Amino acid sequence: MHAIHTEDLTKDYALGFWRKRPYRALDRLTLDVEGGEVFGLLGPNGAGKTTTLKLLLQLVFPTSGRAEILGRPTGDVAVRRRIGYLPENPYFYDHLTAVELLDYFGRLLGLSSADRAARIPRLLDQVGLGAERRLPLRRYSKGMLQRVGLAQALVNEPEVVFLDEPMSGLDPIGRRMVRELILGLRDRGTTVFFSSHILSDAEAACSRVAILAGGRLVSSGRLADLLAFGIKGWEVVVEGVSREVADKLRAGAASLTPIAEGRYTVELPPSARPDQVMAEFSSAGASVVSINPVRDTLEDFFMRQVAEHGHAREVRL
Repeated sequence: MHAIHTEDLTKDYALGFWRKRPYRALDRLTLDVEGGEVFGLLGPNGAGKTTTLKLLLQLVFPTSGRAEILGRPTGDVAVRRRIGYLPENPYFYDHLTAVELLDYFGRLLGLSSADRAARIPRLLDQVGLGAERRLPLRRYSKGMLQRVGLAQALVNEPEVVFLDEPMSGLDPIGRRMVRELILGLRDRGTTVFFSSHILSDAEAACSRVAILAGGRLVSSGRLADLLAFGIKGWEVVVEGVSREVADKLRAGAASLTPIAEGRYTVELPPSARPDQVMAEFSSAGASVVSINPVRDTLEDFFMRQVAEHGHAREVRL
């Protein structure tokens, strides 16, 4: 059984006032997410990521197609108790403290007072909120509100967690904390489905990804399968290089970039052999500091897909 399943999921909106015209926000999305995996939904702004999440959570309803969570239709009330959700721009009652807010959500979910007392401090510790947890939310920064939002998404210990741009507003320490939290959820068997346009975060946390562009799914699968991990070239850092030696290196290099006095980064084609390169540099009077293969990243793959399929949304009815 898939944790999440969509089949030809489609959402159209009517735009305009007097003469409405159709606008397709999501076009026949078919997708499967396995239980216990971290799945990233990627795409530029306006690609259909948030629309997908809202359809899965029934915050909006599909024009056509269907979706299931944990083997049940998305509208099944029993499923709601088993999922958690962090919206892209969470808004909470700002007169409450973080503790009071989580207690409120815990009550809505039917948690006992003993469960709430045990879970709330643990969750706030997990998301890195210390003494601030006793302050009213109106005094929180955007990053702190994002941390509270993550805690409320986990208060019911969900089997599936939906996170819409979970790194939004966080500093580097907060981003690292969220990545570790996501990986911890995965290790406990929780399915994490999150959207992002920050590719490094997806690359660090996801086992599989899907890429949306213009409301359509353009690619999906395991990162190891999607990315061309073959070597695109070699990056060599050398030092002790005179101008004469630099001219010799430049002749056989794809590029030669000065870093400091006598120190350069040399880019070589993929056909170059590392042992031969090191010997040639040494004979030319250069000392090799490092040599590393240059490979495709998720960002490289993402940009190719978006360039091929385009940003622009067209009405496709």
